[in-house]
Amino acid sequence: MRCRHCHSELKLTLIDLGSAPPSNAYLTPQTIHKPEKWFPLRVLVCEKCWLVQTEDFAEADELFDADYAYFSAFSSSWLEHSECYVSDMIKLFMLNNTSHVVEVAANDGYLLQYVKARGISCTGIEPTSSTANAARAKGIDIIEEFFGVSLAKQIVAQGRQADLTVANNVLAHVPDINDFVAGFTLLLKPEGVATFEFPHLLNLISSSQFDTIYHEHFSYLSLTAVKYIFAANGLTVFNVQELPTHGGSLRVFAQRTDTGTKTISEEVNRLLKKEEGAGIKTIGYYDVFQARAEQLKNDLLMFLIEAKHQHKSVVAYGAAAKGNTFMNFAGIRPDLIAYVVDKNPAKQNKFMPGSRIPIVSESRLHEQHPDYIVILPWNLKDEVRDQLSYIREWGAKFVTAVPCLEVS
Repeated sequence: MRCRHCHSELKLTLIDLGSAPPSNAYLTPQTIHKPEKWFPLRVLVCEKCWLVQTEDFAEADELFDADYAYFSAFSSSWLEHSECYVSDMIKLFMLNNTSHVVEVAANDGYLLQYVKARGISCTGIEPTSSTANAARAKGIDIIEEFFGVSLAKQIVAQGRQADLTVANNVLAHVPDINDFVAGFTLLLKPEGVATFEFPHLLNLISSSQFDTIYHEHFSYLSLTAVKYIFAANGLTVFNVQELPTHGGSLRVFAQRTDTGTKTISEEVNRLLKKEEGAGIKTIGYYDVFQARAEQLKNDLLMFLIEAKHQHKSVVAYGAAAKGNTFMNFAGIRPDLIAYVVDKNPAKQNKFMPGSRIPIVSESRLHEQHPDYIVILPWNLKDEVRDQLSYIREWGAKFVTAVPCLEVS
C-alpha cells in the first residue's frame, strides 16, 4: 500500500487489531440472523510525511450509509463545546448577517443550529441520510453528498463561497484526503478561514487510545502531517489550539495560501516542536503501541472473567464506535457484557456489530440494577457518571478501560 497523501510505500506498522466489521454498522433484529462483513484493521505509518493511516480495505460508502447511527446532538458536553465554538468564531472573525458559514460533516445540525440562531447564513454538507434529515428538521440547509473538489466547485458556482468553513471530526474520516482538503481551498473566499478539529495523534499514542482506531477513521493526525497535506493542497496553517475533547484534540486554523493574510501564530511552531520532541518523526515512537493495546485488552478481559466467577452482573454504557473496536479486539460477547445502554433511539433495539451485544434504553438499568457499568466512550466518562449517578443507590460501580483499567 502507498500513502494516501504522498504515495510513498508504507512499511511501518503502528498496530494490527485483527479484523472487525465497520464500527457503526449496527445490526437490526432482521440482520442479526445474517452474516457480517469483517475487514482487516491494521494501521500503517508513512515515513516520509508521517501520516498514520488504516490499510485500504473498506470503501467510504460501505461505512457511511443511509442508516448511519452516530448523532452528535446526544452529547450535552459536545453541544456546549459547539455553541462556544460558534460564539468564539463570530467574535474572532467578525461574522455577521452578510457572512456565510459552511460545515462539512454537519451531522444532525448540532453546530449549525447555533449559527442559524445568530442570524448567519449557513449550509451543511452531510452524506448520511439519517443525520441529514435530523439537521433539516432543525431548518438547516443540507447538501447530502460527500465533500471534495467536485462539490466545492458546484457550491462556488452557486455563489456560496464561505467566510468560515467548519470540519469537526471529519478530516480523519476521508479516504482521499488530498481531494478533500483541496475542496476547502476552492470553497473559501479570498480572506476566508477554515477550521478543522480532530483527535491528536500525540494523545492517541501517549494515552494508549487504540480503541479510537476503526475503519471509519482512515487517518490519525498530527500537526506535522496536516501541515504537509494542507501545504500541498493550497492551504496554510496559521494557528492551532489544543482541546480536551475526544481524549485530546487539535483545532487547526487555515487560510488560502494564495490570498490569506493572517500572521502565523507562534503556537504552530511550538506544537510542531513538541511533536518532534516526542519522537513523531522516528520509527521507535510507534513500536510500543501494539503491546500497550494488548495489555489494556487483557486487563479488561481479566476483570470481566473475574466478575463472572463472582456472579456479578456487568453491562456497558454508550454504543460508541470505540467500544466496538475494543470489544471486537478483545473478543467480548454477551456472556461477559450482557447489554449496552444508549440514549440514542436510533441505536436502541439494535445490536453491536461483531460482538452482537444488544443495545437497550436506560430504563433497563432501573429494572435490573447491574453491579458494574463499563463506560465505553471514556472521553465522556464525567458526563456519564453525572447522568447515571443514581446507580450508587444500589452499590454499582463504573468501569473504564482506557488509558488504564479503573473501577470506581
